[in-house]
Amino acid sequence: MVLVAIDGPGGSGKSTVARRVASELGFAYLDTGATYRAATLAVLVAGVDPGDPCSVLGATSGIDIDFADGVVSLNGADVTDAVRSDEVTGAVSAVSAVGDLRETIVGLQRLWVADHGDAVVEGRDIGTVVFPDAAVKIFLTADATVRAQRRSGDEEAAGKAVTDIELSLAARDTADSARTVSPLKPAEDALVLDTTDMDLEEVVAAVLEKVRAAL
Repeated sequence: MVLVAIDGPGGSGKSTVARRVASELGFAYLDTGATYRAATLAVLVAGVDPGDPCSVLGATSGIDIDFADGVVSLNGADVTDAVRSDEVTGAVSAVSAVGDLRETIVGLQRLWVADHGDAVVEGRDIGTVVFPDAAVKIFLTADATVRAQRRSGDEEAAGKAVTDIELSLAARDTADSARTVSPLKPAEDALVLDTTDMDLEEVVAAVLEKVRAAL
C-alpha cells in the first residue's frame, strides 16, 4: 500500500492538490479535516460548549462518521455542506484539540485507509502523527495574504472580505500550531512546498514527481 500524506494550513491548497494527485494516481482520497468538522457539528447540534473537553466527549460518544466520494456523513446523514458552516469553522480548532476525541478519530482514519488501500490523505498532522511512516510526506504553505485570497474563492467564504478571512486563518494557524496534541508542523522528512508563487499545475506536478520517485 502506498500512502501520500499532504499537510498544511488553511488556504495552502492542500485539498485541491490532494484531490488532483489522487485522481492522477488512481488512489483513494481522504480529507481528514472533514472528519473533525463532522465531530464539531455533532458538538454544536448537542448545544454544548466546544471548549469543554468533557462536554465534547459526551456529545461525540458513539457518533458515526464516514467519508466516501467527497461526501461527509454523520450518523448516516449527508453533512457535506453543513460541516463548512461558519459555526463549525469557528469551533473546530477547540474540538479537535481534545486528545481523547482526536485519538478516536485518528483510529477511524487509519481504518478507512486500511479499507481503501493506496491513498492520498490530507490534513494537518498526517505525516507527523496519523501516518508517520507514509511513503511520501508533503507540507504545503503559502503567504498569509495569498492563502486568504485563495480561500475567498471557496463557496464557504463567498462574500467575505479577504482581510477578514486572513484574520480567521491566522487565528486557526495559531490555535493549531500551539496545541499540545498533534500540533500543525511539517514532518522532519516532509517535502515543504511554498506555493505562494506556484499555480495548481506546478504544485501537482511537484507532488507527483515526489510520489513517482518513491514508487
